[in-house]
Amino acid sequence: MGEDAKRDTRRRLTVAEAADVLGVTVDAIRSRVKRGTIAHVREGGRVYVLLGADQGRPGHDQPTDRLQSDSAALTSELRDRLRYVEGQLSEERQAHAEARRLLMAALERIPPQATLEAPRESPETVEEEPERAEPRPYAGGPQEGVQEAQARPWWRRVFGG
Repeated sequence: MGEDAKRDTRRRLTVAEAADVLGVTVDAIRSRVKRGTIAHVREGGRVYVLLGADQGRPGHDQPTDRLQSDSAALTSELRDRLRYVEGQLSEERQAHAEARRLLMAALERIPPQATLEAPRESPETVEEEPERAEPRPYAGGPQEGVQEAQARPWWRRVFGG
Protein backbone atom coordinates (compact mmCIF):
# COMPACT_ATOMS: atom_id res chain seq x y z
CA MET A 1 0.00 0.00 0.00
CA GLY A 2 2.87 2.39 0.75
CA GLU A 3 4.39 1.68 -2.67
CA ASP A 4 1.07 2.47 -4.38
CA ALA A 5 0.95 5.86 -2.68
CA LYS A 6 4.50 6.63 -3.90
CA ARG A 7 3.63 5.64 -7.48
CA ASP A 8 0.47 7.76 -7.52
CA THR A 9 1.39 10.83 -9.57
CA ARG A 10 -2.00 12.44 -9.21
CA ARG A 11 -2.33 15.77 -7.48
CA ARG A 12 -4.59 16.06 -4.47
CA LEU A 13 -6.66 19.26 -4.67
CA THR A 14 -9.62 20.68 -2.79
CA VAL A 15 -12.92 20.84 -4.65
CA ALA A 16 -12.49 24.58 -5.27
CA GLU A 17 -8.93 24.15 -6.56
CA ALA A 18 -9.98 21.30 -8.85
CA ALA A 19 -12.82 23.43 -10.23
CA ASP A 20 -10.33 26.24 -11.04
CA VAL A 21 -7.85 23.86 -12.65
CA LEU A 22 -10.50 22.13 -14.77
CA GLY A 23 -12.35 25.36 -15.58
CA VAL A 24 -15.70 24.21 -14.23
CA THR A 25 -17.85 25.24 -11.29
CA VAL A 26 -17.54 23.90 -7.76
CA ASP A 27 -21.02 22.41 -8.12
CA ALA A 28 -19.90 20.51 -11.23
CA ILE A 29 -17.02 18.99 -9.27
CA ARG A 30 -19.35 18.10 -6.39
CA SER A 31 -21.75 16.43 -8.84
CA ARG A 32 -18.92 14.41 -10.32
CA VAL A 33 -17.80 13.34 -6.86
CA LYS A 34 -21.36 12.34 -6.01
CA ARG A 35 -21.71 10.34 -9.24
CA GLY A 36 -18.24 8.86 -8.83
CA THR A 37 -17.03 10.12 -12.23
CA ILE A 38 -13.95 11.85 -10.85
CA ALA A 39 -11.25 10.35 -8.65
CA HIS A 40 -11.47 11.61 -5.08
CA VAL A 41 -10.71 10.75 -1.47
CA ARG A 42 -12.44 11.72 1.75
CA GLU A 43 -10.26 12.58 4.70
CA GLY A 44 -11.45 14.07 7.97
CA GLY A 45 -14.78 15.19 6.55
CA ARG A 46 -13.15 16.92 3.56
CA VAL A 47 -13.15 15.81 -0.04
CA TYR A 48 -9.99 15.98 -2.12
CA VAL A 49 -10.03 15.53 -5.88
CA LEU A 50 -7.24 13.51 -7.45
CA LEU A 51 -6.11 14.91 -10.81
CA GLY A 52 -3.58 13.34 -13.14
CA ALA A 53 -0.28 15.07 -13.76
CA ASP A 54 -1.38 16.28 -17.19
CA GLN A 55 -4.83 17.53 -16.20
CA GLY A 56 -5.10 21.31 -16.06
CA ARG A 57 -1.42 21.84 -16.84
CA PRO A 58 -0.58 24.88 -18.97
CA GLY A 59 0.15 23.86 -22.53
CA HIS A 60 -2.36 21.04 -22.21
CA ASP A 61 -5.28 21.49 -24.59
CA GLN A 62 -7.67 23.23 -22.19
CA PRO A 63 -10.54 23.93 -24.64
CA THR A 64 -10.63 20.28 -25.70
CA ASP A 65 -10.50 19.12 -22.09
CA ARG A 66 -13.22 21.55 -21.13
CA LEU A 67 -15.43 20.38 -24.00
CA GLN A 68 -14.81 16.75 -23.08
CA SER A 69 -15.50 17.41 -19.40
CA ASP A 70 -18.64 19.42 -20.24
CA SER A 71 -19.78 16.69 -22.60
CA ALA A 72 -19.16 14.05 -19.93
CA ALA A 73 -21.00 16.17 -17.37
CA LEU A 74 -23.96 16.64 -19.70
CA THR A 75 -24.04 12.96 -20.54
CA SER A 76 -23.94 12.08 -16.88
CA GLU A 77 -26.68 14.60 -16.08
CA LEU A 78 -28.87 13.21 -18.86
CA ARG A 79 -28.32 9.68 -17.59
CA ASP A 80 -29.34 10.78 -14.08
CA ARG A 81 -32.48 12.43 -15.43
CA LEU A 82 -33.29 9.36 -17.52
CA ARG A 83 -32.99 7.15 -14.43
CA TYR A 84 -35.30 9.52 -12.56
CA VAL A 85 -37.90 9.52 -15.35
CA GLU A 86 -37.72 5.74 -15.64
CA GLY A 87 -38.32 5.50 -11.88
CA GLN A 88 -41.31 7.83 -12.16
CA LEU A 89 -42.69 5.74 -15.04
CA SER A 90 -42.31 2.57 -13.01
CA GLU A 91 -44.14 4.14 -10.05
CA GLU A 92 -46.96 5.35 -12.32
CA ARG A 93 -47.29 1.89 -13.85
CA GLN A 94 -47.57 0.36 -10.39
CA ALA A 95 -50.19 2.93 -9.37
CA HIS A 96 -52.13 2.30 -12.58
CA ALA A 97 -52.06 -1.47 -12.00
CA GLU A 98 -53.33 -0.96 -8.44
CA ALA A 99 -56.14 1.29 -9.70
CA ARG A 100 -57.14 -1.34 -12.28
CA ARG A 101 -57.11 -4.02 -9.59
CA LEU A 102 -59.35 -1.93 -7.33
CA LEU A 103 -61.71 -1.15 -10.21
CA MET A 104 -62.02 -4.83 -11.09
CA ALA A 105 -62.73 -5.71 -7.46
CA ALA A 106 -65.44 -3.03 -7.33
CA LEU A 107 -66.98 -4.22 -10.60
CA GLU A 108 -67.14 -7.78 -9.33
CA ARG A 109 -69.38 -6.61 -6.48
CA ILE A 110 -71.96 -5.15 -8.87
CA PRO A 111 -74.68 -7.70 -9.69
CA PRO A 112 -75.11 -8.78 -13.31
CA GLN A 113 -77.28 -6.62 -15.59
CA ALA A 114 -80.16 -9.14 -15.63
CA THR A 115 -80.82 -8.64 -11.91
CA LEU A 116 -81.07 -4.87 -12.32
CA GLU A 117 -83.93 -5.09 -14.82
CA ALA A 118 -87.52 -5.37 -13.66
CA PRO A 119 -89.03 -8.84 -13.98
CA ARG A 120 -90.98 -9.14 -17.18
CA GLU A 121 -94.67 -9.84 -16.69
CA SER A 122 -96.91 -11.53 -19.20
CA PRO A 123 -99.39 -9.21 -20.96
CA GLU A 124 -102.37 -11.04 -19.41
CA THR A 125 -101.35 -10.19 -15.84
CA VAL A 126 -100.41 -6.57 -16.40
CA GLU A 127 -103.16 -4.10 -15.65
CA GLU A 128 -103.01 -1.20 -17.95
CA GLU A 129 -102.60 2.13 -16.24
CA PRO A 130 -103.48 5.41 -17.91
CA GLU A 131 -100.44 7.44 -18.96
CA ARG A 132 -99.60 10.24 -16.54
CA ALA A 133 -98.17 13.51 -17.69
CA GLU A 134 -97.47 14.85 -14.23
CA PRO A 135 -95.52 13.25 -11.38
CA ARG A 136 -97.43 11.57 -8.59
CA PRO A 137 -97.84 13.71 -5.50
CA TYR A 138 -96.10 12.62 -2.35
CA ALA A 139 -98.78 11.07 -0.19
CA GLY A 140 -97.24 9.52 2.85
CA GLY A 141 -94.90 9.79 5.76
CA PRO A 142 -91.23 8.95 5.73
CA GLN A 143 -91.84 5.23 6.28
CA GLU A 144 -94.12 4.89 3.29
CA GLY A 145 -91.56 6.62 1.03
CA VAL A 146 -88.75 4.34 2.19
CA GLN A 147 -90.85 1.20 1.69
CA GLU A 148 -91.94 2.40 -1.73
CA ALA A 149 -88.34 3.16 -2.70
CA GLN A 150 -87.24 -0.30 -1.63
CA ALA A 151 -90.04 -2.02 -3.54
CA ARG A 152 -89.48 -0.18 -6.83
CA PRO A 153 -86.46 -0.88 -9.06
CA TRP A 154 -83.78 1.80 -9.05
CA TRP A 155 -84.39 2.81 -12.63
CA ARG A 156 -88.02 3.52 -11.90
CA ARG A 157 -87.05 5.64 -8.90
CA VAL A 158 -84.60 7.58 -11.04
CA PHE A 159 -86.59 7.90 -14.27
CA GLY A 160 -90.06 7.74 -12.77
CA GLY A 161 -92.80 5.31 -13.61
